[in-house]
Amino acid sequence: MNNILLIFLYLAVGLILQRVKGFPVTKVYKKLNKIVIYFCLPALALYYIPKIHWDNKLLYPISVAWIAFAGSFLLFRFLGKKYGWSKKLTGCLIITAGLGNTSFLGYPIIQALYGDEGMKTAILVDQPGSFVVLSTLGILVATLYSKGDQSGGQIAKKILLFPPFLTFALACIMNVADYDFVLNFQEGLQFLGSGVTPLALISVGLQLRFETRSQHWKFLGLGLLYKLILTPAIIYIIYVLILNQKSQIIEVAILEAAMAPMITACILASDHGLKPRLSSMMIGFGIPASFITLIFWYFIVH
Repeated sequence: MNNILLIFLYLAVGLILQRVKGFPVTKVYKKLNKIVIYFCLPALALYYIPKIHWDNKLLYPISVAWIAFAGSFLLFRFLGKKYGWSKKLTGCLIITAGLGNTSFLGYPIIQALYGDEGMKTAILVDQPGSFVVLSTLGILVATLYSKGDQSGGQIAKKILLFPPFLTFALACIMNVADYDFVLNFQEGLQFLGSGVTPLALISVGLQLRFETRSQHWKFLGLGLLYKLILTPAIIYIIYVLILNQKSQIIEVAILEAAMAPMITACILASDHGLKPRLSSMMIGFGIPASFITLIFWYFIVH
């Protein structure tokens, strides 16, 4: 309960700082994002992934983001063609509704509910799941649905040289080689990784926007319906009802599937000119709404 209260406390700090006159909101949250993405998340990957003992059941959490993004692509591509949406609108919804906030929000919430064992599963949902999907399919969709003219080679280079992707690959090699860092270095990684919760949530609080006057309400509703309700429902139906899987790994996978839209994905869509205001609304309204729907899914998985 204390950990859950801390989540709301850090979010409140970000929201309060937004209202402080002269506070450089944009500059600060961008720096916090870089610290989390380039230092904290890689540290967690290097700490947890070498310790994971492979089991075929681990494919369940890894597959969550891939299933979610594939469903988002099929749904919004179909709706876009049927109703004549612009490429930018379709691309925006595919990316922002197809990727969940499995690290910035997912890690603190799973840590609070399931402890370190749950974090091992959350890492799998996020790193080889959400993170790799964002770095590959996300960049590909953003490029194809915008006016970007990057070649396949440029896209591949952007993916392969992305520092967090490199640390993830290194952690996987360490796991296969059954190698881990010395204890003191592991403690340093764990300490650095512990910064995810306060820094990420303060960053989220700084970025929350509640735009009430917009022409995007209908599309916001469709995007959040898919992300917060349909995505975890699809994972629940496939994993629990069809494949008859019941374990803590499956519970964490379903809750991670129910997380709000990924901030980094919304930034990616915005940077490529894919409806920046709608992208911002997906974060601003998606995160508060997800706290309500997460309670629902938490009771469902239990």
